[in-house]
Amino acid sequence: MRHQKRGRKLSRTSSHRKAMLGNLATSLLRYNRVETGHAKALEVRGVVERLITYAKKGDLHSRRLAATTIKDADVLKKLFAEIAPQYKERNGGYTRVMKKGYRVGDAAPTSIIELVGLAQMEKEVVAPAKKSPEDKKKGDSK
Repeated sequence: MRHQKRGRKLSRTSSHRKAMLGNLATSLLRYNRVETGHAKALEVRGVVERLITYAKKGDLHSRRLAATTIKDADVLKKLFAEIAPQYKERNGGYTRVMKKGYRVGDAAPTSIIELVGLAQMEKEVVAPAKKSPEDKKKGDSK
């Protein structure tokens, strides 16, 4: 019986699972939004929530604890300098998991995990300006 056994094994050894979740957390903190399998998204949610809580404390011990999971120095700096201040008034719930559908190759359920608030701001910056119908007509006459 699996009483009080938290977490999914994800068909990996413990070292592989730890490395994979660390890499996925790093990608999520770098890009603010990641598409992955549903089970992985649910697992990485806890890792990222803990990392943001460490960053909100901001002391040296918290930085070293976060550095055990995040191996990229640039992402670690971004976490402590940019991401954590955004959530200083928020007590948890820094991520959102949305079901996307099923992957074509193996029909595995996929999800999008994103940082609440930050992914929306990133999307507004990255989204290209739409052309008006008048601009399209001008482009066709060339």
